[in-house]
Amino acid sequence: MEYIFKTYKETPILKNHLNMGGKNPVGEEINVTSRYFTRDGKPWIGVMGEFHFSRYNRSEWYRELCKMKAGGITVVSSYLFWIYHEETEGEFDFTGDNDVRTFVKDCERAGLDCVIRVGPWAHGECRNGGFPDWLLEKPYKIRCNSSEYLEKVRIWYKRIYDEVKGLFYKDGGNIIAVQLENELTDDDKHLAKLKEIAIECGLIAPLYTVTGWNSARGAKIPVDEVVPVFGGYCEAPWENHTKRLTPSPHYFFNRMRNDSAIGTDLIAKTDDDDWQLPYDRYPFATCELGGGIQVTHHRRPIIKPMDIYAVSLVKLGDGNNLVGYYMYHGGTNKIGRQSTFNESRATGYPNDYPILSYDFQAPLSEYGEVREHYGLLNMLHMFVQDFGAVLAPMEAVDAYNTVNTDDISSLRYGMRTDGKSGFVFVNHYQRLTELEDIENAVINTGNVAFPPIDVKGDVSFFMPFNMDLVGNTLEYALAQPLCRQGDTFFFAEIPNISAEYKINGKTYTDRIIEYNNIKIVTLSFEEAKYTRRLSGTVYIGNGCNLYEENGRLVSAEDGEYKCRKWNGSEFEHFTVNQPRGNTEVKIEDIAYEPFEPAYAEELNIGEERKREWKKISVSSDYGFAEINYTGDTAQIYADGSLIADNYWYGRPWRVPCRLLYGRKCYIVISEMKNDFYKED
Repeated sequence: MEYIFKTYKETPILKNHLNMGGKNPVGEEINVTSRYFTRDGKPWIGVMGEFHFSRYNRSEWYRELCKMKAGGITVVSSYLFWIYHEETEGEFDFTGDNDVRTFVKDCERAGLDCVIRVGPWAHGECRNGGFPDWLLEKPYKIRCNSSEYLEKVRIWYKRIYDEVKGLFYKDGGNIIAVQLENELTDDDKHLAKLKEIAIECGLIAPLYTVTGWNSARGAKIPVDEVVPVFGGYCEAPWENHTKRLTPSPHYFFNRMRNDSAIGTDLIAKTDDDDWQLPYDRYPFATCELGGGIQVTHHRRPIIKPMDIYAVSLVKLGDGNNLVGYYMYHGGTNKIGRQSTFNESRATGYPNDYPILSYDFQAPLSEYGEVREHYGLLNMLHMFVQDFGAVLAPMEAVDAYNTVNTDDISSLRYGMRTDGKSGFVFVNHYQRLTELEDIENAVINTGNVAFPPIDVKGDVSFFMPFNMDLVGNTLEYALAQPLCRQGDTFFFAEIPNISAEYKINGKTYTDRIIEYNNIKIVTLSFEEAKYTRRLSGTVYIGNGCNLYEENGRLVSAEDGEYKCRKWNGSEFEHFTVNQPRGNTEVKIEDIAYEPFEPAYAEELNIGEERKREWKKISVSSDYGFAEINYTGDTAQIYADGSLIADNYWYGRPWRVPCRLLYGRKCYIVISEMKNDFYKED
């Protein structure tokens, strides 16, 4: 069957129409058009990953940022939670894990730009959305233009500036953007005032962003003063029920920016007026593509790698020109002097979250372990880094026939093109749904007709047509472009589709193709997941995730791995060998309760649920203790202090042995009841 597209009509690009943009001391400039962002005058697609410095140990920031860099992240975004830094009014704390200046400089050291999300309200599943308790006790309104509130905001913004002074892009630093507020969808005047105060306080960056979604027609924003950014998740912990969700629209090519479902637990419906966010003035930019999803008490999804990869690929096909993940790296909440810092029903929120764990099932876990979608997403990120200048100006074109959300038999496909060349995107994946195989699909872009392909199994991919390879025209490839090193172009073989290339009228199927001045190297899909481009060189880890730290090539996993490096003409073999330790983990039943667990009300382990206690010990601080349990909630205490917690969701709980070693540790597990959504 032939699959065609609607007619491509070029949309004019608006330039210099937004009150944004800025140069660094050497004259390089970051700016934004109506379709894409620019760096030094060239189209640019950033890859942004959320990592909360205050939810991680500062001694490990740099290492984790190096992992993010290797995973294709180019920009790190991070909330500053007001309650973390000023729990007591007038007493600011930017030391230790709250040291934002060191974090920004560690980002720079790792080769990463930075976006500071300064609030004042942040959410991020933080207590009070990040507001200190004392602010809520004030007699005036907050999150509005009341003079008393704005004076407190001014103090907060100025204090942030004092910490990061000299680190902005205009100073030669790596802070390229500031996000104002979060999920404020119906007060453009307040957002405009926040930008004004931010600039007055010194928070000056080329880009200013705000939440773009709401429950209706886009957030009310100060037009031309900020860039609206959007999101899309594969699950919805904010849904106040315990049933399976209907099929997510994020697995369909529909060019949807505004996911009105995000945050419906906290965002009120906007007034029914004539407002419509002017999308055509802004590029499609995301800040909250779900890198995973958090486990709450009442909703406990199991995130699979393709759940995340397919959404990101679909959004890229829909025109996304800033790829932003929330979260990309998990973390652990702190406990304050006066309260816990997590979101829970006990603190007035619709959801119960763990006291400590903010793992989010992210590509990099709460404790820095690499998950499979880290490598999958990097396949997209390498492509965006090398070919973003070509892709960014291309517009999304819809398939000729619309696919409904309950349709499991039709091909889901889209295209980005400039009218002559482009990329065809195909998604044959729907979370928790098996799609029917499609055979002999002929995709015709109007310029190029691809040979027939069979689309089978859980797979998402894209293929180029009329792609320029250093003066050579690649008419089509039945393979997914990954990256380049010099004049060598790397492609990934798509599962169940044999790689084939047509160059200047002739087809090729060899694994390494030499044509004129270029080489094309085809990697298996499995090899592509472990392919990294580090310091300009392409490496393939054999089952290990390679990254660079302090100029040294290392693996995220311990052990001995045989890897490969492209030397410009062929792969060289080498070995990465990192010592592997051995830790014995003992978990013993005990028949007594050593003490009353903390925060019982918030973690649903009060007297209404039976509790089971165990003693846990480890022989060294190496590695992880894998805890297989079934229950509602589990907490681990070391020397009487809560150090880790978990809502059971059907996966083993992995806790670093360094948290347990040399300490008297207990685990308490509460009784499971039929009061939450769970998956098999």
